[in-house]
Amino acid sequence: MTQVVFLLVPQVHLLDLAGPAQVFSTAATLGYDYRLHYLGEQEDVPTAQGLPVRTVVEPPRLGPEDLIVVPGWRAPTIDRNGQLMPGTLRWLADHHAAGGTVASVCAGADALGRAGLLDGRRCTTHHEVQDELARRYPRATVVRDVLYVVDGRVVTSAGIASGIDLALHLVATRHGPGAAGRIARSMVVYARRNGNEQQASAMLRHRAHLSDAVHRAQDQIDTRYGETLPLAELATGAGVSERTLTRLFVRATGLTPLRYQQLLRLERAEHLIGHGATVESAARTVGFADARMLRRLRARP
Repeated sequence: MTQVVFLLVPQVHLLDLAGPAQVFSTAATLGYDYRLHYLGEQEDVPTAQGLPVRTVVEPPRLGPEDLIVVPGWRAPTIDRNGQLMPGTLRWLADHHAAGGTVASVCAGADALGRAGLLDGRRCTTHHEVQDELARRYPRATVVRDVLYVVDGRVVTSAGIASGIDLALHLVATRHGPGAAGRIARSMVVYARRNGNEQQASAMLRHRAHLSDAVHRAQDQIDTRYGETLPLAELATGAGVSERTLTRLFVRATGLTPLRYQQLLRLERAEHLIGHGATVESAARTVGFADARMLRRLRARP
């Protein structure tokens, strides 16, 4: 039996906790032998979303095959919360020293840092606190804009939904990708993501503007990026002329509508290739007539 201990601090984010917990709970339901524990330094741990969580305060006895997960918490900066007593940090470090695996979600990486587990290691955290983590632990290498990082038996993730990706990766490592795929399907997770995928998709990276017309055009492209979309059709849907749409689109995003559509196709194709698809099949799936354009786009710096 593998024990999974979630170490909770006040103001823990519910999804940082619930996402990975659901993965291991579903694994247990499907016949994989997991037992979950919720550990805190107080019996009732308040969450950032207002729902308290009841925990045990005595750590269970763990072996090398067991896992400790530290979910993240809400705070203006990561050191404003998440304070753990020295004994708890020693327990965390001792588990790793004895051959166990430790993992974090979002700001939970700070707890691993306080326990000395980030020194000399690659790690990541939520993009909003990456700079602070790097300042607090200069001997760590903070990898930016990825979903999770594996460095030996220390696994860190970006936070929120990426905790699910981290947990699925850990299941796949122990039981194979087929097991992780079964769990993802049971959880109705759209797709398992590789750790090196960007935290913000192309859709999100180019939505930080105030142009309603461009948002309307992007809505059309986002939902139909695999189709041929004439500029005239996009302009009609956006309620402006073709020339005006192109001008507004470039001003708001730095891209033409066609280039934006190509980025969406490329991002989806890279995801498919990362999960075993050939370049040719990925190109057809995302709407390219053949693989030549996809190869050209992938070769761009």
